[in-house]
Formats: sequence, structure tokens, C-alpha cells
Amino acid sequence: MNPNRSKIPLLDRACSILYKYENPISEFLLPVYSNQKTNSYLKEIAEQCKIPKKLSFHVARHTFATTVTLSNGVPIETVSKLLGHSKLSTTQIYARVIDQKLVDDMDLLQTKLS
Repeated sequence: MNPNRSKIPLLDRACSILYKYENPISEFLLPVYSNQKTNSYLKEIAEQCKIPKKLSFHVARHTFATTVTLSNGVPIETVSKLLGHSKLSTTQIYARVIDQKLVDDMDLLQTKLS
């Protein structure tokens, strides 16, 4: 196995997306688009969903790292592996602690210490 590859268990929703795009004659799991084309599709999605932010692949990656994983208690070491970072310090850029997470963590600590 390539030292940069990892076996990552997928969430059920991710598996259903892979099955939707399954193509036995392609070597890729999903259709492959350029970063520019992906950003164009994300812009369309934002417009249809009335999302006021400018979406991009980078924003999607950052949202996955912060809102989807870190804010749901996934350890930063796991997030680092999911993002393919070789250094934890790279992942820490994504790990800006949001105010509510800080409050929740301190409440949990208070409960444990009580």
C-alpha cells in the first residue's frame, strides 16, 4: 500500500453517493472535474439553496473539517488523517475553536468535575 494512502470507513450517505455514480468502466469512483468546474457547480448549488456565501472546494473542505468533524467531537488527529495532512499543525489551521464549541466543552468539563 502507498504510504500516503489510508483506508477510511465511509458514512452511509457517502456510500450511497458512490453507488449512484458507480461506473464499472471507469477507474474513478466519482466523475472527475477540474477545480474550476467544481467551484462552478458549488456556485449553482448555493444559488438554488439561497446560501449567501461564495462556495468553493476550499470552503467545502474547511466546512467538513470544522463543522462536520471537529464540531461533532471527531479528534483532530482523525480529521488530519481524513484530510490527508502529514503534519497535525496543518490541520490545526482548520481547527479554529468556535465559541459554542468552547462553551459546550467547558460545560462538559464542569459536569465531569462536579
